[in-house]
Amino acid sequence: MQNIHKTYVQELYDADGVLSDFSLTYPDRFNFGYDVVDRIADTDPNREAMIWINPEQEEHIFSFEDMKIWSNKTANFLESLGIGKGDAVMVIVRRHYQFWFIATALHKLGAVMIPATFMLKEHDLEYRVNASSTKAIICTSSGDIANTVDNVEQNCPSLEIKILLNGGGAGLVMDDQSHLSGPENICVLDAPEREGWIDFNKEVRSSSDIFNRVATSVHDPFLMYFSSGTTGNPKMVLHSGTYPLAHIVTAKHWHNVHSDEGAHFTIADTGWGKSVWGKLYGQWLMEASVFTYDFDRFNAADILSLLEKYGITSLCCPPTMYRLMAAAGIDNYDLSKLKYSTTAGEALNPDLFELWKEATGLEMFEGFGQTETTLSIFNPVNSKPRPGSMGKPSPALTVDLHSEDGRPCNRGQTGEIVIDVRAGKPEGIMTCYYREEERTEEAIRDGFYHTGDLAWVDEDGYYWYVGRNDDVIKSSGYRIGPFEVESVLMEHDAVRECAVTGVPDEIRGFAVKATVVLNEGFEPTEELTKELQTWVKKQTAPYKYPRIINFIDELPKTVNGKIRRSEIRKADEEAAAKIAEGLL
Repeated sequence: MQNIHKTYVQELYDADGVLSDFSLTYPDRFNFGYDVVDRIADTDPNREAMIWINPEQEEHIFSFEDMKIWSNKTANFLESLGIGKGDAVMVIVRRHYQFWFIATALHKLGAVMIPATFMLKEHDLEYRVNASSTKAIICTSSGDIANTVDNVEQNCPSLEIKILLNGGGAGLVMDDQSHLSGPENICVLDAPEREGWIDFNKEVRSSSDIFNRVATSVHDPFLMYFSSGTTGNPKMVLHSGTYPLAHIVTAKHWHNVHSDEGAHFTIADTGWGKSVWGKLYGQWLMEASVFTYDFDRFNAADILSLLEKYGITSLCCPPTMYRLMAAAGIDNYDLSKLKYSTTAGEALNPDLFELWKEATGLEMFEGFGQTETTLSIFNPVNSKPRPGSMGKPSPALTVDLHSEDGRPCNRGQTGEIVIDVRAGKPEGIMTCYYREEERTEEAIRDGFYHTGDLAWVDEDGYYWYVGRNDDVIKSSGYRIGPFEVESVLMEHDAVRECAVTGVPDEIRGFAVKATVVLNEGFEPTEELTKELQTWVKKQTAPYKYPRIINFIDELPKTVNGKIRRSEIRKADEEAAAKIAEGLL
């Protein structure tokens, strides 16, 4: 290990070994592909970069030299198609190992990578391609996403190149593919023939593994994600080449990765920002190995068996996945190699914190950030997490809470989380919402980036999440954060999962509604509804109790397991409209 990351950071620690100050320095020419991936490959070629498997038992263990070779081959292939600096390339390849070749290659080329989920439908994809002027799409052959691309292509004038990638099993029912393991079988599967598409694996195999450095600037457009809100089209969040460096905090001081001590496993699809948080930038800057499981549907027993088999030492996933793993019977697996657990994506209920600690002996270290930022608030290595608290602001940022009138909040007062940008944007904060000046000015104004998330801070400086601005329920003059009601409900034996939202109410403005998934052995009854309502009244301020409880079999979630409250609200609005029209 060469401690490459120390080339770019200055760090200070307190008496307990907790990070207290963090800043970055870097040359204008810094490029993650050349200055991290290739540098490690040139000086420590056999260092493990990634362990990759799929449910069909195909396994590949990639060194940094492998990553340099295959990213060079990919860069030469893409360059031969006319893809270069500044070109927007949409990447929809699930968790296939080729994603890491593609990401590194696009960074070397100076192109702008736009990761996207394979779950997009025609309307979603058409908007994204046109809004970003996507020049090329690299797409998995698994599922229907290639059909979706073909169906919208005629409405997307910027789209010139379509590249099809056969990623192997991808968690689908197929013949045994374990014979595809090993270095000689990388990219051996040709894509199904499809008119107008170029075969990624075939062309990359035949490309040169020598690629000359392209001149790029660390301030060039680098990475773009589409981030959906409750209103309007998704926003295009643009980051510069400083973004990977900001994730040193993520990997070193939150995930607690170590270069020679096992692998880090973040459970996230490559179409979402959380993936590069935990599967790429910070981890490789720390010269550490990442673990990737190319599955189709989350199965807690499968994940537990992989943690045991591969001796995963550091794990990050949403609270829901931890809960499902706990329910699957942790005692049946040897997790003695697992040393660190982190979580993000949704608020952590204190009961889950204690449940996981009892089952594994490990505390969970919660963190908070957005697509627009890197890690902003977290419980750092060597700190003592408080169950249910996001932690404290990252030393890399100046974070505060502001009231609706823009004034700093007092301790205990709920306010919006803001990040100070008066002295310039810190590394990791978005460049802008691409091509949306008005939205950018709305988010970055008066010297602060406004997150739209609400929290309060206690006397010791720990932040406690309340909810999104658009999730907060205003009922009878009270502002009610959904998480505080959900936390109480989750402590009841009957409740497996829940989501709290507001529904229009003529008297109160909005009434609190809980959508609940029950544990086995419990049935939805009027008596249970009253019991849960009474439970909330006794555990927290009575005005917060859910006046409406709806029992369902499964909560709507993103591919990463994050609860989609907006979908619940939309269904309620549609039902209310039908009632008003006399249709229900």
